[in-house]
Amino acid sequence: MKTLIISPTYNESKNIANLIQKVNSINPDYHMLIIDDNSPDGTGDLVESLQKKYNNIHLEKRPGKAGLGTAYCFGFQWALEREYDIIVQMDADLSHNPDDVPGLIEKLGEADLIIGSRYVHGVSVVNWPIRRLVLSYGANLYTRIITGLPVKDSTGGFKAWKREVLGSIDFEKVHSQGYSFQIEMNFRSWCNGYNIHEHPIIFVDRTIGESKMSKAIMIEAIFMVWKLKLRKIFGLL
Repeated sequence: MKTLIISPTYNESKNIANLIQKVNSINPDYHMLIIDDNSPDGTGDLVESLQKKYNNIHLEKRPGKAGLGTAYCFGFQWALEREYDIIVQMDADLSHNPDDVPGLIEKLGEADLIIGSRYVHGVSVVNWPIRRLVLSYGANLYTRIITGLPVKDSTGGFKAWKREVLGSIDFEKVHSQGYSFQIEMNFRSWCNGYNIHEHPIIFVDRTIGESKMSKAIMIEAIFMVWKLKLRKIFGLL
């Protein structure tokens, strides 16, 4: 199966080489698409230099920081146009363990979308302060109650998709970012009749670089779940 791993980047020069090397050590047949938003720290230039060593690395540079949601929609469309069968999304900061990728892909034999879940078997998070853990867990519980989406970790960004699931989504209608983007993509997939399975992972918060979490991202997620529910009720998804 033709597999693509998508990782958007912004100022990930301290992590990206390690990520690329680890993925290639696991399976050199995996292709990777790095979508860099003109990182001031030279992330894109570093990826370009690594392309000389690894011929399975693709790089798309965007002119500026345009958000996680638009980066993934761009990457998903890129993958569909090139007829990839399996699309994996993962963070570039190594909080998602590349060793978990084969397990996510294997589970696609049982479902259409596999979520690397921090909460399917209790709580599997390392290096998070209790405040952030409570916010994250609460946000997922809130999402489940409001939308009815049968997923315990709706905000997680480590996923494996069958191409037909992404092909069923109109990316022009997806405008959310951050946590909201993950929730919206899960919700649209579920509403389109696809089967979602959660596969347990251990999430280790970044130890190098800076988190891109902000209050604006959290506020957007609070209101997005109501928008999704109303759009579904009125047939506007």
